[in-house]
Amino acid sequence: MISVLMLTYNRENMLSKAIDSILSQTYRDFEFIIVDNGSIDSSGKIADEYAAKDKRIKVIHRERGNIGAGRNTALNAAVGDYIAFVDDDDHAEPDFLEFLLNLCLDNKADVSICGAADKVYDEKKIMTAEEAIIELMWRKKYNMAFPTKMFRRELMEDLRFPENGSYDDIALMYKVLANAQKVAYHGLPKYTFYRHEGNNSAWTTNHSLLDAKTLDEYLEAYRIRTEWLSERFPESSGAFRYFQWSFMISMVEKITRLKLKGCEKQLKYMVNELKKERENFLNCPEILDFEKEWIKLYV
Repeated sequence: MISVLMLTYNRENMLSKAIDSILSQTYRDFEFIIVDNGSIDSSGKIADEYAAKDKRIKVIHRERGNIGAGRNTALNAAVGDYIAFVDDDDHAEPDFLEFLLNLCLDNKADVSICGAADKVYDEKKIMTAEEAIIELMWRKKYNMAFPTKMFRRELMEDLRFPENGSYDDIALMYKVLANAQKVAYHGLPKYTFYRHEGNNSAWTTNHSLLDAKTLDEYLEAYRIRTEWLSERFPESSGAFRYFQWSFMISMVEKITRLKLKGCEKQLKYMVNELKKERENFLNCPEILDFEKEWIKLYV
């Protein structure tokens, strides 16, 4: 019924906790595909040891690639009706799978979304694809990450993660949601993200880790996202442009306030873009008061 997909790379000190949290699920009818993405520590061996004890686990060893390439390997092997992604440094609550599956089945939804330990809202929402994407962009109730979500496998039939770059979530999540007829959300926390310095998204909570490479990748992904979504959902194109500008002013503020080195080129580009779109940005109905202040200060 469910394919649980996990990519692991050099997480020998965290992997067992993550695997145990899936094997202790109240819902038992799943396959568990673990892709060892070229680990040079004992992560692959740990995964193999679990597979020898539980027939639901399938371990695939592959040469080192980016996160997207590893996730695609898992996705290509999955046969479940529904797909759930988990990360090798996080853990899920025991009813994580049952909760998300019931959310899909009870609401005849293509995608279900739960809360995480850092985003707890005891609120239920049934959304169209367009509504779910806009809620996603606010990043208040749920984020771009593939964990915390369950998808009907058909939604990803013709979609795969980019196999270059470091941030595959931001390049694909909105396209998956766009394929849904109905998205069901209930914000109870069923998953815990563990943020640490080795985490791929550590910069989102420790802004001093922000660098030029990350900024370039995000700026390009957001530019493509705005164009793609504006064509798919033209009535919301103004909101999609707002979120792109909102990201820019947020980065301008952080680079300036934290005096980050090495991002001068990106800072100049974003300030110039915001200057060109200043009036359009200030007139967006979505704009927040602190963003107006930042525009006065930095642009």
